[in-house]
Amino acid sequence: MNALSAGYGRVARLRRSWYERHPQSRRSLDHTVISVGNLSVGGSGKTPVVAALARLLVDMGQRPAILSRGYARRHAADGVVVAGDGERVLEPVERTGDEPQMLARSLEGVPILVSPDRHLAGRLAERRFGCTVMLLDDGFQHLQLGREVDLVLLTAADLDDRVLPAGRLREPLDAACSADCLLVPGSSEDVARVAAAYDRMPIFSVANRCDPVRPLDPAGASPRTGGRVVGVAGIARPERFFRALREQGYDVARELVFPDHHWFTSNDLDRIRRVAREAGADLVVTTEKDAVRLSAPSGWAVLPMTAAIEPADRFRAWLRDRL
Repeated sequence: MNALSAGYGRVARLRRSWYERHPQSRRSLDHTVISVGNLSVGGSGKTPVVAALARLLVDMGQRPAILSRGYARRHAADGVVVAGDGERVLEPVERTGDEPQMLARSLEGVPILVSPDRHLAGRLAERRFGCTVMLLDDGFQHLQLGREVDLVLLTAADLDDRVLPAGRLREPLDAACSADCLLVPGSSEDVARVAAAYDRMPIFSVANRCDPVRPLDPAGASPRTGGRVVGVAGIARPERFFRALREQGYDVARELVFPDHHWFTSNDLDRIRRVAREAGADLVVTTEKDAVRLSAPSGWAVLPMTAAIEPADRFRAWLRDRL
């Protein structure tokens, strides 16, 4: 396993080095590209950070678009799928994937485009929507497209991890030095630990905040705080979701975990209802990402999560300098 990881890391390092030595091999867009990525496989919280950046760019007078690969779509299409035009959602989740769908439902004034060819998606965003900044979601390893700003989410736990297949890292830790800055979720101790390992790089912290639980059915009544609930999560690191529910005062009677990007079947929903009845739960609560893959069953609610990059003023000034 260690030998396989060493070989994987060597190939990843050579690939990045080749693109850095041959910048002319990268395709480019007419407007600024900001990449948001990470080193680990799944679960680093990129999507809430991308949403926060999109809102910040709108506030700065820019017209951003988000370019997504649309991972785990049920119905992959050729070309570009416009998940949302900034005013309304245009495509179902089966054609967009869950994360682009979630962004299209929550962001105003920000087109969301889905394609494995992010250059093609960016061209469409520039020409059809007049976008001035492209946000490349999960783009650190998408080296085929040039970018002006590379943001990498790096957790303190990543510092102890290993490259695939022995660990969860897609590239060796020194690849993070190619970024323009690091975004670190977690405690102040986590931020300090990453800052000590990358002492020559700009580093900002990411604070994840949960809004009050709301009904999955928009017409449903607001759930009472502190009830007995069953938590349902089909995300990469579900333990953070369950912890957030408890921090909001809920009694989590059962934790039901499904694979990341799981498409719920009728059998899954029957099982969840049965578990909720047996646990005497008042409510079933799921994540925003899971919610877009579900219809609006009664008795279900969602826990919204947002991200903030801090210190906000310093990050805003840093980003403005690069635009």
